[in-house]
Amino acid sequence: MTHVLLLGGTSGASELAQALHQAGVRACFSYAGVTQQPLAQPLPTRSGGFGGAQGLADFIRAQGISHVLDATHPFAAQMSRNACAACEATGTPLLALERAPWQAQPGDRWTDVASMADAASALPQAASRVFLAVGRKQLDAFAAYPQHHYLLRLVDEPQAGSLPLPRHTVVLGRGPFSMADDMALLQQHGIAWLVAKNAGGSATRGKIDAARALGLPVLMVQRPALPLRPRTDSVAAVMHWLRHGALPSTAP
Repeated sequence: MTHVLLLGGTSGASELAQALHQAGVRACFSYAGVTQQPLAQPLPTRSGGFGGAQGLADFIRAQGISHVLDATHPFAAQMSRNACAACEATGTPLLALERAPWQAQPGDRWTDVASMADAASALPQAASRVFLAVGRKQLDAFAAYPQHHYLLRLVDEPQAGSLPLPRHTVVLGRGPFSMADDMALLQQHGIAWLVAKNAGGSATRGKIDAARALGLPVLMVQRPALPLRPRTDSVAAVMHWLRHGALPSTAP
């Protein structure tokens, strides 16, 4: 009997949860537990880690999971690595719903960097106003450059004193964000640099389009390397895979 474990946390995961629910597929939605108030899902939901690859393998066996769908954020590398290892150990089919990375367009002023540390060191020495669109768990590298004023957009209000940046402004918001909204945000805060993770997708690309329109330089952090695994960027292809055991011939 089909029993799907959906590793979520992205807009694509929410779309996939709706598709599974509408198709009547038995499934469990798993959040990492980073966000205090995650979006409600139409599936039974759990939150928090599994205890590494071994813990995930134990969960798969205990819950009778027949398929694992990895729809985590492209930068949630450890969870994706654990999923690969656990599925190999248990012989469980695994498919990743992975959105394509953004590609630079004419007018973009991107500098590709390999890590947050590289992004932090690539900022100018002179004090600048920087939009750090990287999430709250990726800030430590920038604490070494306290001359800058950093704009952070977070889903949850941070606890007092919990952020490592001495000069920062926090705005709260949950995507999707439009280009017009992000242009207004960048202009309101006098932003001169954008640091972003190449997450892909449409929900958060407004800031990329806004930076292009305003002629701002962007430090684009590239995705971490992951083990080879079957993947697609299509919810319909995932549903086909569950029904037929293979991706449609047109899927990546």
